[in-house]
Amino acid sequence: MPLISFQKQHAPIFCENGDNLMATLRKNQMPVASSCQGDGVCGKCKIQVYGGESHLSPPNDTELFLRQRYHLAPNERISCQTQVLGDILIDTTYW
Repeated sequence: MPLISFQKQHAPIFCENGDNLMATLRKNQMPVASSCQGDGVCGKCKIQVYGGESHLSPPNDTELFLRQRYHLAPNERISCQTQVLGDILIDTTYW
């Protein structure tokens, strides 16, 4: 069972392998910015990955488009388009 840990002082979250990152965060009362509600349009749900990048699904076509459009850093991912496959360490600017 993958563990989502945070750079800042938030309790870690367990999830099922393959769970959507944004949905898991919201289900556990973690605020996630989004004006499209996870439809992969706005790019506001980006998060920074500080550990376990290989434990996330590869970027799909939607995420690749958003990464280019919004000039995301190499360690940033679009949470609504990302599945958790193992333990990760993440953060975002608004937590």
